[in-house]
Amino acid sequence: MVGGGAMKFERVVITGGAGFIGSHLCEHFVDMGVHVVCLDNFSTGGWENVEPLLSSGRLEVKSVDVSEECDVSGPVDAVLHFASPASPVDYLRMPVETMKVGSLGTFHALDLARRKGARFLFASTSETYGNPQVHPQPESYWGHVNPVGPRSVYDEAKRFSEALTMAHRRSYGIDAAVIRIFNTYGPRMRRADGRAIPTFIAQALSGDPITIAGTGSQSRSFCYVDDLVSGIAAMLGSKEPGPINLGNPHEMTVAQMAVLIKELTGSESPVVFVDRPQDDPDLRRPDISAAKNLLGWSPAVSLDIGLKRTIAWFQRPGAVADRQLV
Repeated sequence: MVGGGAMKFERVVITGGAGFIGSHLCEHFVDMGVHVVCLDNFSTGGWENVEPLLSSGRLEVKSVDVSEECDVSGPVDAVLHFASPASPVDYLRMPVETMKVGSLGTFHALDLARRKGARFLFASTSETYGNPQVHPQPESYWGHVNPVGPRSVYDEAKRFSEALTMAHRRSYGIDAAVIRIFNTYGPRMRRADGRAIPTFIAQALSGDPITIAGTGSQSRSFCYVDDLVSGIAAMLGSKEPGPINLGNPHEMTVAQMAVLIKELTGSESPVVFVDRPQDDPDLRRPDISAAKNLLGWSPAVSLDIGLKRTIAWFQRPGAVADRQLV
């Protein structure tokens, strides 16, 4: 039995549990002695991310699309809704599916939590702030999002899910909460993920040109996945409703990140500049005052250490053979 504050958990459901962040959450709870039910349709998640945990006897994996149904037998203490394409590469090739999991999927996950009397945690995103006009971004900022642009399928799905979560909290008394996740990186990211860090690492290690979108002057704040998982666990174990930002406030430009990865890998890859995607945010840095004050959480892993761990994962034996949609 594991918990934080007044909350105790013996069995949790994680939608999208075979994905990048979801699988790290599965691992965290299994290691803590919690029984985990992983629900995933494997459109972007990978079986190899969760298979090593099966020997523990504390992980159950169900291949299911939560946009269609989300039913789990037996007691459930918490439902963590992480199912969604998260990379622009994925949600731009699956726009309708992204909207469905951020609407019907969220409704089904909330309904499961309501029926089980479970705490519900929705994984929202810093993309709800869009191309921000307030910097850094506090939770009180309502955002600046293009509702009809190509990225809106992800941004607006998450914004809708936040509203749906809070509507269920107010209408049904569900113990529901929202976190907003800022750029996260670490092992188990896909080589063809499309996001900056895995793209730069894969290019640097293969000797291919490192492709920077636009001038590279746009900023991001990168949080190592272990830090994010500890923040998620702290939020789950609290009684806070959120929304609460979880991310690392250390800000840098995309060009600086490319140069740093080139240095850490010892790569001689040339740096080239490519067209910047529509509605790509100019700035991104979380205000994590709420997480510090309400959860006692702040990131602990330095960028240098986190990147070295991530690079080592990409360099492991068999890494080049990783399938492209993991």
